[in-house]
Amino acid sequence: MIDHTTLAKEVVKAIRSVVGTKSVGLHEPTFSGNEILYLKECIDSTFVSSVGKFVDRFEDELAQFTGAKYAVAVVNGTAALHIALKLAGVEAGDEVLTPALTFVATSNAVAYCNATPHFVDIEMRTLGVDAIKLRSYLNSHTEQRSGKCINLVTGKVIRALLPMHAFGHPVDLEGVLSIAKDFNIVLVEDAAESLGSYYHGKHTGTFGRMGTLSFNGNKTITTGGGGAILTNDAEIARYAKHLTTTAKIPHAWEFRHDEVGYNYRLPNLNAALGCAQIEHLNEKLTQKKALFNLYQTAFSKVEGIKLFKEPPRCSSNYWLQTLILDSPNIEIRDVILKVTNEAGFMTRPAWVLMDDLKPFKNCPKMDLTTATCVSRSLINIPSSSKLGST
Repeated sequence: MIDHTTLAKEVVKAIRSVVGTKSVGLHEPTFSGNEILYLKECIDSTFVSSVGKFVDRFEDELAQFTGAKYAVAVVNGTAALHIALKLAGVEAGDEVLTPALTFVATSNAVAYCNATPHFVDIEMRTLGVDAIKLRSYLNSHTEQRSGKCINLVTGKVIRALLPMHAFGHPVDLEGVLSIAKDFNIVLVEDAAESLGSYYHGKHTGTFGRMGTLSFNGNKTITTGGGGAILTNDAEIARYAKHLTTTAKIPHAWEFRHDEVGYNYRLPNLNAALGCAQIEHLNEKLTQKKALFNLYQTAFSKVEGIKLFKEPPRCSSNYWLQTLILDSPNIEIRDVILKVTNEAGFMTRPAWVLMDDLKPFKNCPKMDLTTATCVSRSLINIPSSSKLGST
């Protein structure tokens, strides 16, 4: 069996064969189009805040690209999740099913609604919610009362299911849709990482009642900070835009608000950046798939670790290229992380599982065997789209 240090050196060698010898970040944005032109136009117009033509244009182009009927742009992906959950009917005291392996924003958004995350396991095939295992768990731990899914242990309503498409790889959407229908749970997709990913030919974030996107600086395209809510429901889109604009009733000069709202609308300045970025989205996706192919060749010769591949019948945006150890081992994982970072190649592990974080230690959870194994064996490697053009 290959020793820890030798494997780490082989990983460095494979990465270097693809990206070269210079230091490389994990996921650096690229600005190669009309970014400066649109930003200047926005500044010259003086409409740099939450009103302006670039916000409307960015929303239209997002809807067109994803196939959703409506897109509502907001300040970040967490804000998108927060509002989507509120519009899904999540109330104080409810529970929301969400994967233990996710970025903390998924759980935070549930907490913002004064609800409780209920952590579920993932499957190795997708790195997302294991629908088969979850169905079995719900069959034995819940019951239906007056059309609501009730947790038999806590007595609370399980209101929503919030799957996350990890690193851009689509979850088993047929499976989670079936669970949502059979257990009277609302499906909201956390598609923050999966812009440009498709499940059986349909874009992620468009299967549930709502989906959410993120345009943080490390995403496939960026608005600096930003996010969006996707929906096919006209009323949900209208209400989402209303709530995220401080619930202000439209008027030429009067400031009247009909409920507690949120100052969550995406500024025009950020949207201008997004409009320039989305013009090159298909090019970036092509480059990221090319980078996967380069890595796949490089790592095919490395024993003990494999490059994660998109699930069957899916097209992933390969937001973050992902290595998985053949056998979970934190010691080996950490040696690889140390050696690669010392070599100038930024790598990182998966997120700490949500049930291990202080704010969420006492939240309900199912058996998390697979999520635990993945957390001990996953490593993200340099994934910027520009690396696929070399």
